[in-house]
Amino acid sequence: MKFKPNLRFRIYMSMLALILISLIIIGTTTAYFFKIQNEAYHLGRLERKENTIIISLKYFLEDFHVAENTDVVSREFEKKIKELADVNNVVLNIFNTKGEILMASNFDYEDPNYFEKTIPEPILKKIENSKAPKVFEEAKGYISSYAYIYDSKNNKIAIVNIPYYTKNMPVKDDLALFMNTLIKVSIFLLIGASLIAFFLSNYITKSMHIIADKMRDVSISKTNTPLEWEANDEIGMLVNEYNNMISELEKSAKKLARNERELAWREMAKQVAHEIKNPLTPMKLSVQHLERALKPDDPNYNEKLSRFSQKMVQQIDTLTSIANEFSNFAKMPKANMQEIELVKIISSTIELFKETKNISISFQHQNINEAFIFGDSEQLIRVFNNLIKNAIQAIPDEKEGKIDVLLTQNRDNYKLEIKDNGSGIPVELLQKIFVPNFTTKSTGTGLGLAMVKQIVETHDGEVYFETKLGVGTSFFILFNK
Repeated sequence: MKFKPNLRFRIYMSMLALILISLIIIGTTTAYFFKIQNEAYHLGRLERKENTIIISLKYFLEDFHVAENTDVVSREFEKKIKELADVNNVVLNIFNTKGEILMASNFDYEDPNYFEKTIPEPILKKIENSKAPKVFEEAKGYISSYAYIYDSKNNKIAIVNIPYYTKNMPVKDDLALFMNTLIKVSIFLLIGASLIAFFLSNYITKSMHIIADKMRDVSISKTNTPLEWEANDEIGMLVNEYNNMISELEKSAKKLARNERELAWREMAKQVAHEIKNPLTPMKLSVQHLERALKPDDPNYNEKLSRFSQKMVQQIDTLTSIANEFSNFAKMPKANMQEIELVKIISSTIELFKETKNISISFQHQNINEAFIFGDSEQLIRVFNNLIKNAIQAIPDEKEGKIDVLLTQNRDNYKLEIKDNGSGIPVELLQKIFVPNFTTKSTGTGLGLAMVKQIVETHDGEVYFETKLGVGTSFFILFNK
């Protein structure tokens, strides 16, 4: 799985990377600065030594004559070279103007290759062509200077060479000491900066976590609390957008709820009108028939009037039942929640249907003697009545009916199953079962299962069903313990 760092981690690592890069740049710049300073220091030191040596040689040569390009050097001159080398703590090489060695402060007479030592041709040409009084050659670990020696008549008589070794010099030690100190300070700063970056990244993202938690809790079905942010920064802009969003959401929720209520009442009004028309039609026909058929002198006057009265009362009862159903659904009474026992309520409800013709009803509760929950016993009796009544009506008349009621318990809830062996529910009707006004029967208001769902959800429960055509349907209800 690909690792996707969150914003806090990215901010934290960015701060650490910035600090680390800064420390590397500081260290590199310092090392480069020390290198430049080191080179300038050694070059300046070499120039000072060289000037001192040349001045000393100039005074010496005013007293002792040395011929140009001579291969024979006086003993005094050789002694003076060694003296100057010792005083200035350097090595001195004296070449003739052709670049051939004449003498050296560390001259070894026993070395047969000594006189083969010459100035490299590129350096010699550079000395000859240079307008500067001296030429420097830089190599790894040392700097060599070359300069002409002039006699009293300003003639070139020799070339003095000073190889100045820069290794293991004090400035190098200073650089090592400084870099060692810088590394220690950098480690300390990196640890301190890591802690600061950690708390700073937490502080930056804390407000975003608050906003994220608030957004996670946003719901169209409840009042959402706006956020407060005093600073007028980027997070403040985000907070303002969030507050504007929940304000618009609240307006949309109110508008949606109003539209839903209007739509629901329109549908309800249509259903009420439809249900009322059903009994009104036979009532109208009965009145018209009575008007034509009933005569005061009719010997069957009383019998016809009695039959008419029975029909009218029956239709009026139907209208009353319809009115009561819609009234109960429209204003479901507030549940009187208290501790109730399910086994007792279910058993008493089943007893009401025991005498139903061609229907056998069984109740199993798997060693559950008592099942206590918080609920409204009257409302739950209506739920069980509706489900058992629907199960009975789902069984064809020509079929021997069987309804199994099973109560089981889990760790957190009780599960009630009401299973019939009826016709089952067609696939195209599955999504409409709990919709108000929907019914598969030729009579009825279609509010029974909608009312069941409403009551169960009021009890923080859950209702669902499973069905198979030609086999039957099972309704399940989960009650929290």
